[in-house]
Amino acid sequence: MFDLGELYQQLILDHNRSPRNRRRIEAADRTAQGYNPLCGDRVTVYVTIRDGVVEDVAFEGSGCAISTAAASMMTEQVKGKTAEEAAAIFDRFHRLVAGEPLEGNGSELGKLEAFAGVRQFPARVKCATLAWHTLKAALESTPDLVTTE
Repeated sequence: MFDLGELYQQLILDHNRSPRNRRRIEAADRTAQGYNPLCGDRVTVYVTIRDGVVEDVAFEGSGCAISTAAASMMTEQVKGKTAEEAAAIFDRFHRLVAGEPLEGNGSELGKLEAFAGVRQFPARVKCATLAWHTLKAALESTPDLVTTE
């Protein structure tokens, strides 16, 4: 029988083992650094904006499987989006992992729905959202270190 939870788990493990866009963008327009003191995850997000659109986005850092997979999948999801669209995706993603109600069924999140199970482990919500908070800081050119506290 088809197990959606197992498929989602495999997707997260795949992005942890082979993260997409894990690299430095030397000529990035914006960068931000994030830190999760609860488990030690660290991430730097690099963004290149052209004509108001995220042309390129990448990350570097170290962290748990959830943190790494979330950063990898985030970069795939926001490439080609405006800062406003990226912020809207983050809002929906955060609501999903925090177990808050979503308008609609959440299917527009695509592969990010794999993180729905994180809501069962509240401490892991910070792991799943660290890269997103850091992306938001980069897009807003916020110079301070982003923390999940």
